[in-house]
Amino acid sequence: MASILDSVDQRTQLVGENRLELLMFRLGNQQLFAINVFKVREVVKVPPLTRLPGSRPNVSGIAHIRGVSVPVIDLRTSIGMRPMNDGGERNLIITEYNRSIQGFLVGQVDNIVNVSWKNIQPPPSSTGRSNYLTAIAQVEDKGVSSLIEIIDVEKVLAEIVTYDVSISQGVLDETLVPLMSGTKVLVVDDSATAHSQVKATLSQLGIEVISCSNGQEALSLLQGWCDAGKSVTDEILLMITDAEMPEMDGYRLTKEVRSDARMANLFITLNTSLTGSFNDEMVKKVGCDLLISKFQPDLLVQAVQERLRRGK
Repeated sequence: MASILDSVDQRTQLVGENRLELLMFRLGNQQLFAINVFKVREVVKVPPLTRLPGSRPNVSGIAHIRGVSVPVIDLRTSIGMRPMNDGGERNLIITEYNRSIQGFLVGQVDNIVNVSWKNIQPPPSSTGRSNYLTAIAQVEDKGVSSLIEIIDVEKVLAEIVTYDVSISQGVLDETLVPLMSGTKVLVVDDSATAHSQVKATLSQLGIEVISCSNGQEALSLLQGWCDAGKSVTDEILLMITDAEMPEMDGYRLTKEVRSDARMANLFITLNTSLTGSFNDEMVKKVGCDLLISKFQPDLLVQAVQERLRRGK
């Protein structure tokens, strides 16, 4: 399975094309789940685990992978399912999210599929706000059509790791603080957890957050302002967008904004849990002003301050 990830650098060609590649897996049943290949380091069979006294129930222990101690999270119990049958196939998906490395305990790992974000939809509203999905997709693979559920990994991690939204001493430029109060920032993200984290940080500065759950929704909002004769830069100070979102991802959103003369000068920060050497290339290709990795309150503040220093 690790061999299918060897060419991940080539997958940066998908950036800006509103496509992504998903690693599909199961959690001890027939339902298919998925996460973005960009966030996967490797897939391995479950090694012996070291149990940690006092750890959360959905943390199965520590695995030692290539000299690194990796926390192992039982993905099945993390999303509210019963523990996996010990007799079934068990694998570890080693991932990098928000500058941290962790392993997700899953069942069978299937394969990788290339999907357009246009074919990925938010979960039905009837599933409620407590679900652990960011999107669902109907995927054709080897002539078989399957429904895939894309896990909200940020929500899973936020329930295990407490994220501090406080701003470090010395980060705030006191000369810019008066300019922040009363301004608005557009935050585009399909994860309710990410929205909450950004809002909790920026509200400390008196900044109001306007929320959109995907790139298409955000683009329609921006275009609506332009069509009404409004200046986008008068309406919002900047846009902070996630990379991965159903219907339209953050890369395509940025390209669409840059190609419209009415809003081409909007300050755009890509705020993503994706990390790796390809980040600089992504910034160059899609034309965003900054890229920051989740979740770092100080960097969010610095993005706002950078925008204010540039002026209109």
